[in-house]
Amino acid sequence: MEPLETMVKTVAVIGAGVSGLISLKCCVDEGLEPTCFERTEDIGGLWRFKESVEDGRASIYQSVITNTSKEMSCFSDFPMPEDFPNFLHNSKLLEYFRIFAKKFDLLKYIQFQTLVISVKRRPDFSSSGQWEVVTQRDGQEHSKVFDAVMVCSGHHIIPHIPLGSFPGIERFKGQYFHSRQYKHPEGFEGKRVLVIGIGNSASDIAVELSKKANQVFISTRHGSWVMGRMSKDGYPWDMMFHTRFSSMLKNILPRTVLKWMMEQQVNRWFNHENYGLEPHNKYLMKEPILNDDLPSRLLYGVIKVKSKVKKLTETSAIFEDGTVEEPIDVIILATGYTFSFPFLEDSFVKVENNMVSLYKYMFPPQLKKSTLACIGLIQPLGSIFPTVELQARWATRVFKGLCSLPSEQTMMEDIIKRNEKRIDLFGESQSQILQTYYIDYLDELALEIGAKPDLLPLLLKDPKLAVKLYFGPCNSYQYRLEGPGQWEGARNAILTQKQRILKPLKTRTLNTASNSSASFLLKILGLLVVVVAFIFQLQWL
Repeated sequence: MEPLETMVKTVAVIGAGVSGLISLKCCVDEGLEPTCFERTEDIGGLWRFKESVEDGRASIYQSVITNTSKEMSCFSDFPMPEDFPNFLHNSKLLEYFRIFAKKFDLLKYIQFQTLVISVKRRPDFSSSGQWEVVTQRDGQEHSKVFDAVMVCSGHHIIPHIPLGSFPGIERFKGQYFHSRQYKHPEGFEGKRVLVIGIGNSASDIAVELSKKANQVFISTRHGSWVMGRMSKDGYPWDMMFHTRFSSMLKNILPRTVLKWMMEQQVNRWFNHENYGLEPHNKYLMKEPILNDDLPSRLLYGVIKVKSKVKKLTETSAIFEDGTVEEPIDVIILATGYTFSFPFLEDSFVKVENNMVSLYKYMFPPQLKKSTLACIGLIQPLGSIFPTVELQARWATRVFKGLCSLPSEQTMMEDIIKRNEKRIDLFGESQSQILQTYYIDYLDELALEIGAKPDLLPLLLKDPKLAVKLYFGPCNSYQYRLEGPGQWEGARNAILTQKQRILKPLKTRTLNTASNSSASFLLKILGLLVVVVAFIFQLQWL
């Protein structure tokens, strides 16, 4: 990749969702001049619920709650308010984004209700690296030249609907639609519903419908592990799961040991084999479902797990194991999403041979100038928010020439090698194309900008903090301790995260002092009983 010969100043940011907002902030932090084009009337992207489904925009159901906790999901220099719950309803998360946008005065950079029609290289791109961005607003087209482009339009827009995988669906007399169309459970009373797929959306929708429908079925090809949001001592699962220590174990232990450890962990809650959920290929390290209610709904019998759909008739579903369920009134296809960027030239971002040809899921390797980056086109086994923030921090420094990319050949070799590793770890499923380990990827990005914490020197300088970094949750604050973009509040944010976790839970005042005293007295009495019993036994020897 050739170094930038001209100074990048103006940046087009496409989309005002999570990736777009943090990209705006990173541009401003680096002294760049961003302009964000948002096709709708407001910020929030995927996380802004609307009753109607809109073309070209992500769509969620009304009850969506985050699967990652607030301390693991906030931006690195802006913790969420203490009184926010640990797992946020979509409206609460949108509130955080609004506070964030106001705090850093980001709205002034956004042009709402503006559709991006095309993004094309300028004729002199090989020397300038510039782009012509054509937009449409109020029926009028406008063209403007930018020094760089950040594509932040997301990948939960175009539904993946493999109708060919369900023979007979054209004869089905009931209603069928993609999970993108689902909004709330009203209207499904008394119905027998088949949900095809077993991702987070599929399980959420099945659980919610099971409270209204007569019967819900989940059809899965391969099964899945299921985890709850609550972990040891009631702390959020990801605070315990995503630590540097556990990441180290993952990287050094044999896969068979890791698989066994994973099985032991998830089966502590309930035996997946007994519930028909155990994955067929347990060797793969696929993302588990996060659902607190699915096992209990299976216990109630209001949800039943079925194998892959073999064929559909006018009123029934026939499964691979030979069983038949009839009647079926509604089929919901929770079959994931594909992605496309129609405003870009086809050669930039495309999927070929089950692989996305982007260097570290961000940069098209074939460009002579590194002035275009995709932000958020990734599926980490952890929170997406710190991930896209580090992507944006790196991209803006690449634009400025402060960080450089390797040659096209080196980038292509990395893309191929990374894809082979991804398939080995997660499989070849269409839903796993963007999957990656969490802490490994964050550290990889942070290393590019010089923001990865160096634990050994820190152990000598600040052992308390070093221990927290290694054995505690690996959240975004860690990447503001050193390097460019340091935040003086990072250390305190790391050391005080427990109080922000507990704050929304402490809604009832407890007389902890008296309870502690009583507990202490009981322990003393118990010890005295043991001593007396021991002395009494000695007298009989």
